Amino acid sequence: MILRKALSLSVVLAAFVVRAAVAADVKIIANPSVGASSVTADELKGVFLATKTSLSDGSHVEPVLEKDGPAQEAFLKEFVGKTDSAFETYYRSLVFTGKASMPKVTASDADMVAYVAKTKGAIGYVSASAPTAGVKTLEVK
Repeated sequence: MILRKALSLSVVLAAFVVRAAVAADVKIIANPSVGASSVTADELKGVFLATKTSLSDGSHVEPVLEKDGPAQEAFLKEFVGKTDSAFETYYRSLVFTGKASMPKVTASDADMVAYVAKTKGAIGYVSASAPTAGVKTLEVK
């Protein structure tokens, strides 16, 4: 019985460490016009799945994606709950039915930071080690 509880606790702790490691792989960035300094994981998911167009503080936001790479993979897995191909299929169905248009896609962390810095309401993500001059970093709660 004690061994079973210890094993269960170990599994829970391991899942927490893995989630923290994935979340540590990306930073959420936004244009300085976005009033919020933090965002919930649910808000992020809604924004990137095109079910929300503003954050809880009322800031209108526009999602920006990276074409591919580790930041894209980590972001989609952690905050959207989809693989890259499932996410692309999801958006294609939205576009096909006229419910949304494809978000802006950038080729690199540097391109993401440059686009977000100059685009009012833009929100995106970059690798945790990427320089983010000109944008604000949002804490995910």
